[in-house]
Amino acid sequence: MQKHQHGGDIYTTSCRIDFSANLNPLGMPERVKEAACEGVRRSVNYPDVRCSALRSALSEKEQIAMEQIICGNGAAELIFLLAVAEKPQRALLVSPGFAEYGQALEAYGCDICYYDLREENGFSVGEDYITYLTSDPDIIFLCNPNNPTGVQMPRALLKRIIGVCRERGIRMVLDVCFLDFLEHPQESDFNAVIRENPQLFLLKAFTKTYAMAGLRLGYGLCADEALLARMEQLRQPWSVSIPAQMAGVAALQETDYVSRARTLVQKERRWLCEKLTELGFTVYDSRANFLFFKGAEGLAEKCRAQGILIRDCANYRGLCSGYYRIAVRTHAENEELIRAIRKSCDPVKDRK
Repeated sequence: MQKHQHGGDIYTTSCRIDFSANLNPLGMPERVKEAACEGVRRSVNYPDVRCSALRSALSEKEQIAMEQIICGNGAAELIFLLAVAEKPQRALLVSPGFAEYGQALEAYGCDICYYDLREENGFSVGEDYITYLTSDPDIIFLCNPNNPTGVQMPRALLKRIIGVCRERGIRMVLDVCFLDFLEHPQESDFNAVIRENPQLFLLKAFTKTYAMAGLRLGYGLCADEALLARMEQLRQPWSVSIPAQMAGVAALQETDYVSRARTLVQKERRWLCEKLTELGFTVYDSRANFLFFKGAEGLAEKCRAQGILIRDCANYRGLCSGYYRIAVRTHAENEELIRAIRKSCDPVKDRK
């Protein structure tokens, strides 16, 4: 995948509705906005480098000791800090997958091998993934559900992978940034096993769940406190701003908001899947707040001409033209998207 190309690029393209960024369709909660604004007023001061109030609130929510929590300027900062703190020689990544994993690892000279997801298997990670761990990677990255496919890995398989990584001393980074949109989030929640598996690093963010992309706030959970200390030593000071820290504390109180968003996403994702299938597109089994599908080439450009952005996935490793990812938004917005797609191309009912 080409570096620095993502969804959400509203700065070079004018748009009415952005379906290219996978954010909470309810938007940022009002109390979070208010907290961020108060943070701006307090920004005459330096931020708390320890993120004490935020880590305390996260400790209560996640039921994890504060000493096992690290906050960052988005999950992306933590990915790069992991790469430089671990200095791995060999990594295993899933393809197609999130670009920053490979970008961070390559920046520090790490060799990367790939587990290629196959279309005929619905782009799912299979039991054969375990065999790839025999090549002795120093570090692996898994995203569950995966980005851009949205496919969720079975809990039993993840538990096996965690066990193998513990036995072989492999650092396992499990990105669960889309956890809150799952119908049953507990199926991908591994907080309870962190203490017994210090090689496990859980990567989370406020970005998607609370629609806080511009505030840049992520965090990691890990029982390897020596690793967290190295990451803290390597980062630049004050990387998490006062507005981001205060917004994060406020966001953690928004439990009803998260529940409402989950219900909306489940309902609207099914509706979008049905409509895209009726148009003849192949829609894959996403469980997240976005859908991944195969459609007509040039669809993104035609939608853009109508003021709607969708994510063209042609630049992901392992994909080509004709693959797309769309966020699940409100019903009115989703209807707009389907109208734009219908206008953009003829039905392709015979496409496979």
